[in-house]
Amino acid sequence: MEQGKAKGVVSRRDFLKETAFVTAGAAALGGLAPERVLGANDRIRVAVLGSGQRARYLASIFVKQPSVEIVEVCDVYGPNRCAGQKIAGAKSTGTGEYRAVLDRKDIDAVVIGAPDHWHKRMLVDAVHAGKDAYCEKPLIHSIPEGAEILRAVHETNRIVQVGMQQRSWPHYVLGKQLVDSGKLGNLTFVHTYWYQNYYSAAGWNALPNVDQAQLNWKQWLGDAPTQPFNKEKFAWWRFYWDFGGGILTDLLTHWIDVIQWYTKQPVPKTATTTGDLYLMNWQCPDTITAAYEFPEKFMVTFTGALCDGIDDGGITFRGTDGALKVDRARLAFYPTGEKWEPGTMDPKPEILAESLHDGTIEHIQNFLDCVRTRKTPTAPVEAGFEAARTSWIGNLALKAGKKLTWNADEDQPA
Repeated sequence: MEQGKAKGVVSRRDFLKETAFVTAGAAALGGLAPERVLGANDRIRVAVLGSGQRARYLASIFVKQPSVEIVEVCDVYGPNRCAGQKIAGAKSTGTGEYRAVLDRKDIDAVVIGAPDHWHKRMLVDAVHAGKDAYCEKPLIHSIPEGAEILRAVHETNRIVQVGMQQRSWPHYVLGKQLVDSGKLGNLTFVHTYWYQNYYSAAGWNALPNVDQAQLNWKQWLGDAPTQPFNKEKFAWWRFYWDFGGGILTDLLTHWIDVIQWYTKQPVPKTATTTGDLYLMNWQCPDTITAAYEFPEKFMVTFTGALCDGIDDGGITFRGTDGALKVDRARLAFYPTGEKWEPGTMDPKPEILAESLHDGTIEHIQNFLDCVRTRKTPTAPVEAGFEAARTSWIGNLALKAGKKLTWNADEDQPA
């Protein structure tokens, strides 16, 4: 990337001025009211935009919530659309045209589960159509998209929850409280990791059969460059630059959000990334390491690989007074100076909290509560942008092949 301001990039200083004006103007006018005001017992009518595996899982939670109805499922691939409708229920309808969904006045909110390169376009269109939105992470497919998304959400005063469910997961909330209390002492190092098995022929790497007669490939491409249908790109789009951002945007985004939430540090000073393709015939690395330096004098590292799923993913915060380990199964705090437990390399945890279920349930409940109350959700659009931006800064460092210094005021490389 050139040292000068990239095309379409709005500086952080200019953006804050602009959004401050928009927010003040909206406040003076009382905000933009939703098309219909929802009472405590009114049904929230939801549409799903992009009905792949993750979106169908989200839909299975939405339909179990009180006074919620999924009325429309949109996907450009027929089998995905039909699978989504089975979850939504017999009264739901299906379409391949998301704009037709947004034109419906009886829909209150949308779930955006389309590939990354569609998130900005669908979300901006949705909020301008008066819809609240639950948008899967990463929020953006490039850093310049963030300014447009934030502007649209602030202008329309819509509720947007980004799918970074750790913010609603009880034991992650406990971790935030522990860090805020100063229990870790002086935090200097955070290590994150996530390992998944995409390699096994019996697992992720088994390509599904795709009925091209039921796929609108041109529409699936959207703003991406025109290219012939490719089964691997359709199945593993996260690992092609036209559609996703690889391991960093797919997995690190979750963990870096937790770190930035706990430390109140929205953007790193530097990023250094190395990665390569050792197993897969994709574009984005299947094995990667990223290191970030943050202004408050601590470092974050991330390691990711797709050769096996042993250890899965998690975060370890290391401070002068103790270490905090948190993953999706549990949280454990270990005070400094305690002796190791016999047969282990860890002391006995002073604090241990186990997860009872997937925090996505609470995250969706929080979104629906905010749709009714118009309060700010636990993972607002600003947090979604900040986390995804840090992941993309790591990708920019990978492509640059050197340590990248970030200018936070201009929101671009220094």
